[in-house]
Amino acid sequence: MNRSASTGWGRAGLALGAVLVSAVLCAPVSAAAPGGAGAPTRTAAAPACPVVYFDLGETLVHTAADGGIGYQAGAASYLRALREHHVRIGLITNVPPSWGSTDAERAARLKQEVDAAWKGSVPFAWRDFGDRILTPRTDAERKPAPVLWQRAKAESGRCRVVYQAETAEEVEVAASVGYVPYQVGQSHRPAFLPVGLVELLGRRSR
Repeated sequence: MNRSASTGWGRAGLALGAVLVSAVLCAPVSAAAPGGAGAPTRTAAAPACPVVYFDLGETLVHTAADGGIGYQAGAASYLRALREHHVRIGLITNVPPSWGSTDAERAARLKQEVDAAWKGSVPFAWRDFGDRILTPRTDAERKPAPVLWQRAKAESGRCRVVYQAETAEEVEVAASVGYVPYQVGQSHRPAFLPVGLVELLGRRSR
């Protein structure tokens, strides 16, 4: 990792630590113990919080030297765990703006491209992402420009938003616009932000 990337992750890591410490210290006892008396419950009308957004390539999926695509190590089980805990997820990913005039059109083309090269025995869990696949409308919106993160955050209402990616630059930009950032695939910590911490952040959503 170069010096600028290391500095970027240092800032993002501090932001993550501050949010988690604040959540733990400020949460009432009932919120810290799911299922206890007074613990918050979700209703059908209330959206699940937080919303966890991901980069796609080399975060959730890996492209091999032969061009084949499959799940990144641990990604399939992590997405399944989020689904089992009713956590909403989304993608913030760069694709050519020419792939469509709307997010839905560009997402449809993205699915076609990934599925055509897919080598995994388990299909990619597109259904879990719903319509939360944000892509650049112009070249100027391509990451690391902050536009896609800002759009996703605005669409998430009052829920806290998480962003997980493999690059320090992207998690730093996400942190700068109000996300809880997590750089995946680091050898000294869990590959992805643990589901228990994701749920804790949900209980502390604004």
